[in-house]
Amino acid sequence: MRFWRRARHAVALSGSCAFATLLSLQAEPAGVFDLSSLDVFALFTKTREPLAPSAAALPYKLEFDLGEADDAKALTRSLQDASLLYRLRQDAPPDGESLSRRMATDLNPMLDALWSQGYFNADVTLIVDGVSLKVGAEPDAALVRTLEAHRNRDAVPITVRARPGKIFGLRRIDVVERDEAGPPAITDPIKVSRLKEGDPATASALRAAQAALVDHMRAQSRPLAKVVELRPVVDHAAGIMDVTYVIAPGPLAGFGDITVGQTDEIPPEVVRSFIYLEPGNPYSPKALTDTRRSIATIPAVGSVRIREGDKLDGAGNLPIFVEVTERPKRLLGFSARYSTIDGPAVKTYWEHRNLFGGAERLRLEASVFFAPRIDGTKIQRFGDFKESDLGGRFAFSFMKPALGGSRNDLLLDGVATRERVGLNRYGGYTARYANVTTAIRNRFSDTFSVQGGIEVERGQTSDVLGQVDYTLVGIPLSVKYDSTDSLLDPTRGYRATASFTPYPTFLGSTVGIYQTKASVSAYYALDEDARYILAGRIGFGSVAGASLDEIPATRRFYAGGGGSVRGYAYRSLSPLGPYQQIIGGRSLLELSAEARIKITDTIGIVPFFDAGTAFESSLPDGKQKLQMAAGLGFRYYTGIGPIRVDIAAPLNPRKGDKPVALYVSIGQAF
Repeated sequence: MRFWRRARHAVALSGSCAFATLLSLQAEPAGVFDLSSLDVFALFTKTREPLAPSAAALPYKLEFDLGEADDAKALTRSLQDASLLYRLRQDAPPDGESLSRRMATDLNPMLDALWSQGYFNADVTLIVDGVSLKVGAEPDAALVRTLEAHRNRDAVPITVRARPGKIFGLRRIDVVERDEAGPPAITDPIKVSRLKEGDPATASALRAAQAALVDHMRAQSRPLAKVVELRPVVDHAAGIMDVTYVIAPGPLAGFGDITVGQTDEIPPEVVRSFIYLEPGNPYSPKALTDTRRSIATIPAVGSVRIREGDKLDGAGNLPIFVEVTERPKRLLGFSARYSTIDGPAVKTYWEHRNLFGGAERLRLEASVFFAPRIDGTKIQRFGDFKESDLGGRFAFSFMKPALGGSRNDLLLDGVATRERVGLNRYGGYTARYANVTTAIRNRFSDTFSVQGGIEVERGQTSDVLGQVDYTLVGIPLSVKYDSTDSLLDPTRGYRATASFTPYPTFLGSTVGIYQTKASVSAYYALDEDARYILAGRIGFGSVAGASLDEIPATRRFYAGGGGSVRGYAYRSLSPLGPYQQIIGGRSLLELSAEARIKITDTIGIVPFFDAGTAFESSLPDGKQKLQMAAGLGFRYYTGIGPIRVDIAAPLNPRKGDKPVALYVSIGQAF
């Protein structure tokens, strides 16, 4: 560090000490958002006045003078973060000598803060009543006398005069491998580091480049890769920097033994069943990330830490250590949602995450929601409200993971509901039913699983086609594939689900039907930071084996609503029967496309297009016209997922469709 300061006016300068100078400080971008600009009521930027003068202390106040610097506001904040004077301004020193030493100590950190942002010709001077203190100078008697002159009179006015000068740019970026034979681990350092000629030579840019180089080598199955040295060469006269990274790629390696740490109540074999790594597999950071996410799907697990060994074992593989923390066993929650078309709904739920000591999860849910009147009448006043205007749902879900330490899970689900679906002149249906399903799920990997079981449902539905009292006994079979990087906000990968359930009469079903459902979603990031994402979804459904009036209304297909074709009423897109009322279809087709654009790290916009409808035949035949809608969504990204606000308008509205619909929820639409 001292070497840099002694030679700061030389034409050229090189040395490894620059690495510490540049990377030891956190640089703040010039365009940082400052709440003070909106702080009308001083909620975020409360100013603390300097201490009152006294005979026992020498308080002071600071003023930052950045001259004509373009990014003066952000640089001032960086200087404040680095300044001991600023941090201790409420702790006044006892005398002028102590204050002068504090001033002298402050100069080099503030200069380093400017250097960390690429201002290598910067100058910082402290001034009190015309007496200055520069970098490298020692406080003298004149400065002490000037400071003491303010004793018992007023706060010492200290001006921080900073002249950043011109920001330095990068010229050459080289990567040199240390003591490595064979082909180079990094063939295109410019592409890998994301540095290019002319970029500001900031500490944050160099740190990011170093991380990118290491990540690239680790992705090549080199777990011990590291950057061992940074060699900068600064040309002060030209205002440029050449930088050379010296790397040590290390050997190619695989995964070694995988050790699961001791848990309090979760059986280690349950955790192990969600680890799909095998000793000897090529080392991959992505595989570790996938493993962490896989283990985190165990409801009883709170956090997952995967620690890598610091050296290879005798077989040339890297040992892996897995440690988990456990979540609170019990959970009680409440949620609410609202749509201008679907209406309001509230839900409460209770969950136990380790019911019998084997990480079993039991979840109970109860919800109440508005049931729109099929005849189109509306509630005008409280006296118009009827008990039938409410729908309800009670559900339970039980899962026992890792049966016998295997990758098989036992699932048991049940639901009892009363609902009424329909709106305005299109009519709808009412339904009461109870359903119980038990299944075994086999997890082949963290992305792929299959499931099979037995389902029993009894219920009653009523619509314009008549009343259907039914019993269904089926054998549901399903497959699931999910390679996306996030549950609520995917940016890359694919999702696909498909299910087939026969309900044959010989098992006890009152009507023999065969139901098929499938959905495929794809997500593609246009840039490395995933700020621009294209997303698409296709949904398909079919039910065969019986005529439309024999099929319970709940088993027919309907489109429309916040999770389907936005802009249309919930489940209002279907074939029309007598009196031009919806009757549901025996097949379904839905299409959605979105462009997810991040404006800032927390704010995004999503233009979207939806299309879909239900068809009377068992396969989409084109006799029903696809209803289309377009809209604009707004996203507020939080730690738990994006908050979604979508505004949609039908493109080919039918009579009675509202011109605009609003949807609010957590998570993306698909």
